[in-house]
Amino acid sequence: MTNPDDTLLYKKRHNITINDIQHSLYYYFDYDERSFDINMPFQHFHSFYELMILISPQAYHLVEGIPYSIRSGDIVLLRPSVLHRSEYQKGAPSKRLIIGFLYPPSLWGMPETYQKLFEPFYSPLPIFRFPSKQQQLVNEKLNRIYRYSFQDEEPELKSLIVHGMFVEFLYTLRQLAPFNTYSNEPLKDEASQKIYTIANFIHNHYSEELTLDSLSREFYISPYYLSHQFKDVTGYTLTQYIQMTRIRNVQYLLLNTKKKISELAEECGFTSFSQFNRIFQKYCSQSPSEFRKDGGGNSIPTIL
Repeated sequence: MTNPDDTLLYKKRHNITINDIQHSLYYYFDYDERSFDINMPFQHFHSFYELMILISPQAYHLVEGIPYSIRSGDIVLLRPSVLHRSEYQKGAPSKRLIIGFLYPPSLWGMPETYQKLFEPFYSPLPIFRFPSKQQQLVNEKLNRIYRYSFQDEEPELKSLIVHGMFVEFLYTLRQLAPFNTYSNEPLKDEASQKIYTIANFIHNHYSEELTLDSLSREFYISPYYLSHQFKDVTGYTLTQYIQMTRIRNVQYLLLNTKKKISELAEECGFTSFSQFNRIFQKYCSQSPSEFRKDGGGNSIPTIL
């Protein structure tokens, strides 16, 4: 007899929304699909926690410049401010569930207790993959929320019940963490693996001086080879990638701190404030002060 929670329940374009991102308690469940044709051009960040659960056979998820191969049932865990993007395969659109959520710092006077639920999001490995028995438990918790979302209920009460169910899901995820079997599959192309290692280095050292020559010395490869291979693998020049990574981090700080813009530019590796303003305008089509005032607006700039 088939267990009803062997698979994750799914209905295209179904969503569950509780509050909005301006509230300190926020949920968004997005059951939908994405195709290769609309892969994001560059990694983005959120000011909230996010889970991505793949329902289709295979995809990739880049986290801080590292590509992770994921398959159906895998859970990508993303804490706030982490740069990431999904990369879907050619062919039929890929089904997935995205869950974004945000809790206030002192939810119901138990900040330390709630913080324990977030521990899986700070694991060195951002992907969870479980054996079938544990996967059923995960699906069971999520499917309860899915089924309940179709009930006719008072909005306030419905929000509370979904919150309670999701806390139970987070607790289950934390308890099952020791059963994680995920191991990232190294790319068969060693040249690409090297470039992604350099991309990850950029994500972790963007506040430092980074140049073609310095990275070539750090990774013992010629500047010419690095320049051409980096563009071939990532789709961006090395300079574009460094600038975009820095701009993304400035964006996050603009929205989540009250520091002066000049301080943020320096913290994120820009040595010239005029150069920073020019680059920010180029990638974001608005000034840093306008971006902060608008609360991010359309906060996914496009490489030109």
